[in-house]
Amino acid sequence: MTIALLGINHRSAPLHIRERLAISCGEGGKPFEELKKISRIQEVLYLSTCNRVEVLVDMEDADEGLEGLKKFITAHGNLSFEEMEKCLYVYRGEEAVRHLFRVSSSLDSLVMGEPQILGQVKDAYRLCVKQKASGVILNKLLHHAFRVAKRVRTETSIANNAVSVSFAAVELAKKIFGTLQGKQVLLIGAGEMAELASRHLVDNGVNRMIFINRTYENAVRLANDFQGTPVEFDLIDTQLGEADIVISSTGSLDCIISADMVEAALRRRKNRLLFLIDLAVPRDIDPVAGDIDNVYLYNIDDLQGVVDQNTQGRLREARKAQSIVDEEVAKFSEWYATLEVVPTIVDLKGKAEEIVKREMEKSHGWMKNIEEEERKNIEILVNSIVNKILHDPVVGLKKESRNGGADPYVAAVKKLFRLK
Repeated sequence: MTIALLGINHRSAPLHIRERLAISCGEGGKPFEELKKISRIQEVLYLSTCNRVEVLVDMEDADEGLEGLKKFITAHGNLSFEEMEKCLYVYRGEEAVRHLFRVSSSLDSLVMGEPQILGQVKDAYRLCVKQKASGVILNKLLHHAFRVAKRVRTETSIANNAVSVSFAAVELAKKIFGTLQGKQVLLIGAGEMAELASRHLVDNGVNRMIFINRTYENAVRLANDFQGTPVEFDLIDTQLGEADIVISSTGSLDCIISADMVEAALRRRKNRLLFLIDLAVPRDIDPVAGDIDNVYLYNIDDLQGVVDQNTQGRLREARKAQSIVDEEVAKFSEWYATLEVVPTIVDLKGKAEEIVKREMEKSHGWMKNIEEEERKNIEILVNSIVNKILHDPVVGLKKESRNGGADPYVAAVKKLFRLK
């Protein structure tokens, strides 16, 4: 198999190397100009995300092509030879196919089962097609990868359970409220937890978010990113009474939301349910607030227990998903193996069709006296006989190609039928 894949990801390379390479390879179609010039590369796709940069190719000469690709990665990441050798992984043949299928199915992601990677692979393929860098092999391979990802998502439960604390918080809110549409959310803090939670909230239909942070500029930044509203830190009291869901994740050493503040907010809300999620360590919300009627309070340990349980569930589902990947790799390999006999089969059928056409033309003299419908029926009959005669040789060639022994049969067919 002439397919190969090489790259770096969150497992093989530290963040500072991934950042350098991702920035350099994230320049639209520019890297294609270099990749397509690499000797022996026939088709090429590159995938650049925050956690991986990978190049997938079909090439004539593996050694020469891979050498050029390594130079590309080294140059774009500004890597030393030692860094490249330490961080770079290279897969060839079926292993390259298997890796692509695992990536597309989110089995190789930092958060297993996350849905974003499939969209990123599809975007990379669209750019590949736009740059005219794909052909028969990569077109077939990528569409096969999309099908594998769909099977994994529909036949397993790998994406059903939250495996990050922020995601678990949002999923818990959904269970309590039923739907998050129309709910107002107050996010206190502007770190990674708040950003991840905001992203999950938007994905679940929330469009009313208030952002509070001690540094007001950081609240403004998040509000701009998620079309929310920034509010000054000293207005927490007021906003508690307006919010249905409060997610707090600051670095404060003391509680910033007391039980008295929660009771006062609840009175202003006329005892409408209030959901509090405390992701901070030390805690931002007085634990006593959880004893108040119509208040649900969860801390990071409560959510971590959900995450740990769900992670085990995803690992079980991952084993099912891997079986699907292995099955689909075998199917693709079977298709690929038939490629060597395809030109011969096409030539054989083409010659038969040419003979039929020529003989039908010779018969025009006597056939012009019969009805048009009868003439068409004769043509259909002749083509059907020819196809049935060729059926067994064609099937035989494909079978031998799958077994890796088609060469002598291809040579025999070419000689016997005088194919070019």
